[in-house]
Amino acid sequence: MDGFSASLADDLELLRDAALRAGDVAMGYFRKDPQVWYKHGNSPVSEADYAADRCLEERLAGARPDYGWVSEEMPASDRAAEVRHRVFVVDPIDGTRAFLRGEDVWCVSVAVLEAGVPVAGVIHVPARGETFEATADGSALLNGVPCSASAATSATRMRLSLPDSMRKKIADAEGDAVEALAAIPSLAYRLALVACGRLDGTIVRPRANDWDVAAADLILERSGGRFEDVEGRRWRYGEETTAHAVMIAGPLGLAPRLRDIARSLAA
Repeated sequence: MDGFSASLADDLELLRDAALRAGDVAMGYFRKDPQVWYKHGNSPVSEADYAADRCLEERLAGARPDYGWVSEEMPASDRAAEVRHRVFVVDPIDGTRAFLRGEDVWCVSVAVLEAGVPVAGVIHVPARGETFEATADGSALLNGVPCSASAATSATRMRLSLPDSMRKKIADAEGDAVEALAAIPSLAYRLALVACGRLDGTIVRPRANDWDVAAADLILERSGGRFEDVEGRRWRYGEETTAHAVMIAGPLGLAPRLRDIARSLAA
């Protein structure tokens, strides 16, 4: 099947299959000291990232040649040219540093954007055997079972996953109202944990990328959560990273409180 005859269910099935395959490829390098190089900003990339990326491109672009293609591992100049109606946005290993340390909190993140909005997404966590997925017209699922964001309110103690730089600030400002947990190294997986209610929320520092959040943004939305900036605006795909400010993720009922906390931490 090709062209835009593909339904969201068809695209989701394709994304799931590709993510599972890429996860298997990455697991072949996990805890086996793969070769590593360094990109801009001293960001590591390994032979596992490249191998998983090739697997994704062969499976996804091979099945939908008329879709655009945006990957973390492609040249930035090529990404800017991808403005087709439907576009694959992929991160072959989100959380490469964790992967290289032998930690199990990394994932394969794959999504389809339609007119700049995520409409199908999969986050596969191979080392933990977890697969999160959603389409724009369906429920958020974890291993095939519906999942939902937490029912926490601003009156309850919130479990927030936060970067180290924010944890001390929030402990001083919020005291026992917040349980400040260490940030999950993979942003996509961290957002997925909010979507399934294991975390009540998180705050995301500026300069994240589309491939970090595309699948998780959709999964969180379909679970009853929100991913937005401190003014309540959704992520805008296709913009430069410098255009993105601090973001929050959490259930709808906590969004106003999380926005207030994020603003106070940024002050």
